[in-house]
Amino acid sequence: MNCSTPSLSLSGIFPPLVTPLKAESDSLEIDVDGLHRLLEHVLAGSVTGVFALGTTGETASLTPRLRREMVEATCQIVAGQAPVLVGITDTCLEQSLELADVAHQAGAACLVAAPPYYYPSSQDELLGYYQRLLQDLPLPLLLYNIPSCTKTSLEVETVCHLADHPQVVGMKDSSRDWDFFRQLLDSLGGRDDFSLLVGPEVLLSRAVQAGATGGICGGANMHPSLYVQLYEAAVAKDPQHVAESHSVVERIGETIYSVSDSPARLIQTIKAALRCLNICNDTMAAPLVSLDEEHREQVRQHLEALGITSAPA
Repeated sequence: MNCSTPSLSLSGIFPPLVTPLKAESDSLEIDVDGLHRLLEHVLAGSVTGVFALGTTGETASLTPRLRREMVEATCQIVAGQAPVLVGITDTCLEQSLELADVAHQAGAACLVAAPPYYYPSSQDELLGYYQRLLQDLPLPLLLYNIPSCTKTSLEVETVCHLADHPQVVGMKDSSRDWDFFRQLLDSLGGRDDFSLLVGPEVLLSRAVQAGATGGICGGANMHPSLYVQLYEAAVAKDPQHVAESHSVVERIGETIYSVSDSPARLIQTIKAALRCLNICNDTMAAPLVSLDEEHREQVRQHLEALGITSAPA
């Protein structure tokens, strides 16, 4: 099934949504009320679109049912107000294709796929995998490079090869490797049919000023307008406002994200912050666990120190 959707340009800020969860009996369920509040919150912050089932959304820990319900509920609530990107990364190609069809039926605009995790792959194997995936995708595809989670990094040559496929509309890079991202910009930057987005928040302004088209930043769950303002200042080449917004982003990393020493601290602390802001609770899917009350209180204090004392747009 080949995609007939026109080329999609991805620029701006796309929050990688947390997945609001609630425990009921012996199972987890999507907290639909919390998801409503979260989506209202980020859309009010003038983000370009939203990204469901990314790393921040704990997608690898969710059952197929929860993934499907998260996609369907997100698309229903957004209701065409902004493009919805859906992560379909999986260890099994067939599972990725099944979720892609769910996203298409629900009204998503674009799919996102990192390399299959667990087994490391060669570049030739990755190229073949993506080419096979693309044969049956019903929507445009955004590549996702996150070697810390997949054991495998997409090399520049592989990305350039895939970029020539009409369904591949761009790439999100979360490698934190500036030299690598700089090479991508040199090779692919400026193309109208290929978007380059950065994941690490501290690199957002630098990346956009160098030619990136936007960011998929976890902190935009908490304070969407901050990241939108930083992006817009970088596009406008406004050094004063870039410095002001970037300073707050750095402080979030030094304070809120540093409360926990868990490898999953970014997801833990963002969810704790959203609980403190009365947007959604901070239940997490096993094996990840929520912060305890002591650390949650530290997050609350940092939010207050940063002036984020209610749900900001």
